[in-house]
Amino acid sequence: MDAGFDLAVIGSGSAAFAAAIAATGKGKRVVMIERGTTGGTCVNVGCVPSKALLAAAEARHTAQAAGRFPGLAAKDVPVGLAALIRGKDALVEDLRANKYTSLAAGYGWEIIRGSAAFGGDADGPVLRVTSVDGGERRIEAGHYLIATGAAPWVPAVEGLEQAGYLTSTSAMELGRLPESVVVVGGNAVGLEQAQLFSRLGTRVTVVEMLERLAPFEEPEVSAAIEEVFADEGIAVRTGTTVTAVRRDADGYVLSTTAGDLRAEQLLMATGRRPVTAGLNLERVGVKTGALGEVVVDERSRTTHPRIWAAGDVTGQAQLVYVAAAQGALVADAAFDGSRRSLDYTSLPRVTFTSPALASVGMTDAQAAQAGIDCDCRTLPLAHVPRALVNRDTRGLVKIVAEAVTGRVLGVHAVAEGAGDVITAATYAISAGMTVDQLAHTWAPYLTMTEALKLAAQTFTRDVDMLSCCAE
Repeated sequence: MDAGFDLAVIGSGSAAFAAAIAATGKGKRVVMIERGTTGGTCVNVGCVPSKALLAAAEARHTAQAAGRFPGLAAKDVPVGLAALIRGKDALVEDLRANKYTSLAAGYGWEIIRGSAAFGGDADGPVLRVTSVDGGERRIEAGHYLIATGAAPWVPAVEGLEQAGYLTSTSAMELGRLPESVVVVGGNAVGLEQAQLFSRLGTRVTVVEMLERLAPFEEPEVSAAIEEVFADEGIAVRTGTTVTAVRRDADGYVLSTTAGDLRAEQLLMATGRRPVTAGLNLERVGVKTGALGEVVVDERSRTTHPRIWAAGDVTGQAQLVYVAAAQGALVADAAFDGSRRSLDYTSLPRVTFTSPALASVGMTDAQAAQAGIDCDCRTLPLAHVPRALVNRDTRGLVKIVAEAVTGRVLGVHAVAEGAGDVITAATYAISAGMTVDQLAHTWAPYLTMTEALKLAAQTFTRDVDMLSCCAE
């Protein structure tokens, strides 16, 4: 029995590392168990590799779209997919080494390579760890953290398993660019992957079961990204369900409620589900939900007083910065008795299409559901000087405000640099600012964040009647 640990962490992603770093900073002894690759989803198969490839695709698209500027000519850029993938892999390996593996060594905790499962008796839970070389260790700790993340999930579709398919992970490992691909799923991952392949030269069709792309964003946001996709030649089938899949010599044939579709490749981007199989959570009385998520309270404690969970495995917002915040929260609660919790009121999110989608706070519909009388204004980017000089006015900024007080409740943007715009909006919501305060806050001219100020000004003025930088 390996005993004397203060914290045993299952998983090695953002939540796991944040908790381990915080715990070692408190002088606690930590051990980490990882059955796969150190670093979790974000650095290995999520944020980092996808955004690296998206940046490459955008560079090619920029060259092809250079003709929108007088005096420049569009240029087609050949794609060497294998080299792009190698470059992506090198970046991932570098970040994994510098931000994960070497950090663990620097802080002094051990990473055991193997699979963990709970056992125990009246004295409390114990982890049985089967290492990759077949050995077994038993780990006992004062506290345990489940940080096993989530994995791609697909619905049951006739013929899908037999035909096979790509996920967002395997799609970024292809050795050859497909001529055509159908992307099933019109939310963040599906949108990013669709535009990535389209801008590299693949003919893309997106299939979304609900009535619009980005179905959980504001309707204006959905309309804007659908316009962008149409402009770039990406076919969109919304309100469409895939009923069967088969494969023949030419590729995939999808039967849908809107007719058949053909493509060389099929990419399923239908969501992710928590990874809890094999942990024996029922053995230690840890409750899980309908989708396999670990049920936690506001401090990330499970239904067992010494077992905690953080990150995607909890079924909450699948964002790497949320996972990190929850991991640090666990260390404070477990070892300092902290009663603090996280406030998700001003939690921002970004979909890294180009232009990007970004949101923070309430939508118009959410405010109405909460019984709040709201006032909303939407500013097209055609009114934003930065967009005009970019020669790309696709997009908008929408502000949702409380009607009586003018307090900003939500901001939603489609724009280049929308993530930067939404960061400013996040601070405004956190500070309880009103649209009047936003309208009179400094904003540098010819930045996209000026769109936030201009959108706030539309509550009381016609921005068409303002000169540049006018108050």
